[in-house]
Amino acid sequence: MTDRRERGARAGRVLIDWMPNSARALTVAPYSLRAADLPSVSAPVSWDEVEAAAAGGDAQSLRFGPAETLERVRTLGDPFRPVLELNQRLP
Repeated sequence: MTDRRERGARAGRVLIDWMPNSARALTVAPYSLRAADLPSVSAPVSWDEVEAAAAGGDAQSLRFGPAETLERVRTLGDPFRPVLELNQRLP
């Protein structure tokens, strides 16, 4: 593993990108709070939820606050869990 961003310095290694959790970042770890006036959570969603939001033109339906996220996990389970349990070897 490496935290060096230059391609040549990370050949054959997995980049640990610790920089994307900032106010202007597009990517953040699951269940991280996003920097905003009203914090929202980077909550995993299902493709069905994405398709329904797109069909209804309602992107706000995919925005969750901390309390809403905890309730989603209580009622729906953790949609990110399979990723944590997947054993794979990266080439």
